[in-house]
Amino acid sequence: MATCIDTCRTGTTQDDDSRFCCIKNFFRPGFSVNRKIHHTQIEEDDDVWIKILEEAKSDVEQEPILSNYYYASITSHRSLDSALAHILSVKLSNLNLPSNTLFELFISVLEESPEIIEATKQDLIAVKERDPACISYVHCFLGFKGFLACQAHRIAHNLWKQNRKIVALLIQNRVSESFAVDIHPGAKIGKGILLDHATGVVIGETAVVGDNVSILHGVTLGGTGKQSGDRHPKIGDGVLIGAGTCILGNIIIGEGAKIGSGSVVVKDVPPRTTAVGNPARLIGGKENPRKHEKIPCLTMDQTSYLTEWSDYVI
Repeated sequence: MATCIDTCRTGTTQDDDSRFCCIKNFFRPGFSVNRKIHHTQIEEDDDVWIKILEEAKSDVEQEPILSNYYYASITSHRSLDSALAHILSVKLSNLNLPSNTLFELFISVLEESPEIIEATKQDLIAVKERDPACISYVHCFLGFKGFLACQAHRIAHNLWKQNRKIVALLIQNRVSESFAVDIHPGAKIGKGILLDHATGVVIGETAVVGDNVSILHGVTLGGTGKQSGDRHPKIGDGVLIGAGTCILGNIIIGEGAKIGSGSVVVKDVPPRTTAVGNPARLIGGKENPRKHEKIPCLTMDQTSYLTEWSDYVI
């Protein structure tokens, strides 16, 4: 696999290849040279990828048993897009859908659409900053299925826009089977996304999710069953959606809103307000809902509204 990965990329100069081989050999299992990585050895503007390589080196020093896995998954790759194409192709392959076939598909999309990798970097940063369980970028990159499902969706959405709907739907199916996350390739998703735990997340075809949104497990952005065409929710920037929430229909969740866990939302939610319950109610009432100052997707605060909810008892 490593040989295929090393040679399948095109458009590099001899200097690029020499520089890459130097880095690759540094991380190759059994290659021990006591020196540090210098940022000039790789793309200087790619801080997230640099950090991933540094973390990989540290992890292998602590757990040498992982050296082959880290080499195949991260350190044999010359860029983040190649490593991402590899990890997704391995995770989503099966007996009838080989990983090299998926790798060639994924890398072609990523190389033609650099905006996907920019969104990937923002997603990595979002997970690392908002999820206290995430110990490193490498931890997220290799093991967080919400992050991986989101990146696979970005590729599928790109193919969907090119009218390559059959292969886009195939990716959706494999993501659903592998990660228990079902995102229709037609859905539009912004950057800086956290799908925390992610199991059971369902996002429909005409849904739109803005930037810097945090969504917990078991969330459905679905239709009501009574509409066709544009029938799914529109989620504004900075929104936090708690676990087990259903948001149904072509409604708007305003910028910076917070939806409490287990809620069923069927009407618009104003910006910077909190909705909770089944059916969902606005904290503070419909006429004068209480507004919060902090951005909920960043604070990840899912319980403060309870102190304002007069009928909350335990």
